[in-house]
Amino acid sequence: MAHNNNVQGQTNPPDFASLFGEDNSAEDIPENGERMEIPDDFLEDYNEEDDGHELGDGEEQSLGMSGFPEITKNIEDKPHKFFDDPEYYKSALGGEGDSSARVHATLQKYLKAKDPKDRSVFRMQLIPAFWEFLMNVAKKAPGRLPECKKFLLRFGLLHPSFLKPEIRTLFAQIITENVHNQPIYYLDEWLKAVGTGVIKNSSTDEARVARSNKSAHLMQLLEKAEGKMNGTKVLLRTKDAERQSLEGRILERVSHIAEHAPLDAMPEIGSCYTETQKRTINEVQELLKNLLKADREQDLYIRDFVQAEADVKTIQGKIEEDGGVVEVDLKAVETEFDTVRQMAKMTIGRQGNHFPILTSEYLYSAQKDLGYRENVISMLAWIESIDTEAFCRVYKNRLNRIVPYVVLIPSYGDFGMCWEPYDRFNRATSRGRIAVPMFSRNLQLAVLTAVADLRWQVAKEKASYYWMEEGITGHYYQWFQKNKMKGDLKESFIDDYILWMTKESDGVQKLDKELRGTFWRYLPFAQQVKERLKTRNFVYQELYQRDINRSMSDGY
Repeated sequence: MAHNNNVQGQTNPPDFASLFGEDNSAEDIPENGERMEIPDDFLEDYNEEDDGHELGDGEEQSLGMSGFPEITKNIEDKPHKFFDDPEYYKSALGGEGDSSARVHATLQKYLKAKDPKDRSVFRMQLIPAFWEFLMNVAKKAPGRLPECKKFLLRFGLLHPSFLKPEIRTLFAQIITENVHNQPIYYLDEWLKAVGTGVIKNSSTDEARVARSNKSAHLMQLLEKAEGKMNGTKVLLRTKDAERQSLEGRILERVSHIAEHAPLDAMPEIGSCYTETQKRTINEVQELLKNLLKADREQDLYIRDFVQAEADVKTIQGKIEEDGGVVEVDLKAVETEFDTVRQMAKMTIGRQGNHFPILTSEYLYSAQKDLGYRENVISMLAWIESIDTEAFCRVYKNRLNRIVPYVVLIPSYGDFGMCWEPYDRFNRATSRGRIAVPMFSRNLQLAVLTAVADLRWQVAKEKASYYWMEEGITGHYYQWFQKNKMKGDLKESFIDDYILWMTKESDGVQKLDKELRGTFWRYLPFAQQVKERLKTRNFVYQELYQRDINRSMSDGY
């Protein structure tokens, strides 16, 4: 891939000592610019375990929505006060046993180190120590986390003073709840959903829930039943719209058939059908056949919907009988956390910055490039406004919109990625899974790489054994081979997709002529984009005309 993986990797390690004044002692870590005294017995104080596992309400997601909501409010008007708590650091580390002691001790050594080589060694020791500590915090995510631990998982924020005051204020203004009801999750929310069985593990081979965990098993059955019900609901709406359209066309043509000009000799008598009316009668007969077919299909969809709705109610009843208490699957949380750690590595790349703690020294993102939920929703909406089928899959010969799960990874990566195109046990309505780094230099590119990866993997899985021959993957592979291109095939596709979305959609020709034609057909722009482009250049006008020719020959 032609991405610059080493942009952040060349940055010098952060000078945390500059945050703490001339004295590098970690015992005097400041809070919001003031020194915070950490007592000598601090390591003993924060080893007390927190056993709180009170569960919150599950988050219901819906399929088949027409588009993303418009984001009218990007951040809160007033920042919250959690980052002003002088006990934030102590509370964040507290209750996690030896792992928190290792983080604290290694951080002390890192801050005190004068020699760059020593600093580098302690930095490398701090990374795995912090991830091990974070695993212990992650196990508590399905319960009720203290705010400091929630932000620790969500942003990697170990101490508020690691951020400059204006950046700290911005993070305190980020909307904490999923008010838009979109399948976009911060890490703490994602681990809670996985741990309570609302969402399966990303590692599909280990996604099976133990039979003894009845509540989590019921939640998975409920998710499948709701997915089937929502998918059938989409089909019903589509089929009903088709039937109404056919009825409208029939009424229009019948009214045309009923028009008769009066005979000259006998004005009270209407003339015979014209040749045009006779053709219309034949057309109406064909439309009536299609109408009956659509009605039969709608009857089947109604039956499927009624059955799916009954299944949902049955499972919900069983959950209520069990008291609605959801058991926490800690093994699932551990497995998912390991998966997320791999996601973080992949969003960063080998040459990137793998430091897991949020600090201003490494944060280069402007507000518009911070990957918090509202910004990501806006970016996904922009992508869909150009590539209208970006989040669509074919189900029963219908194109259905299924937005993937988006996991917001607290990393300094620059590249989003697709972890799963869809659940292999539910190809019809299951969501894919993409990961987006929160602290990238360019959020547009980070989200585009994730969507491009999703596009490629969905098409490849759909084509199965014929992925080198059919669809976008087949045509791209053949073009790649014919032109003797070098490098990784999928990474090359991702780069070209980015050009397609950022340049070609504006009429700037960057792709090979043949490849442009392939993308035009298999990754079509929205109709309004096509209408605009056809007036810009003969190249796009010719592609637009091809669409018309294919539709007339019924070969599209």
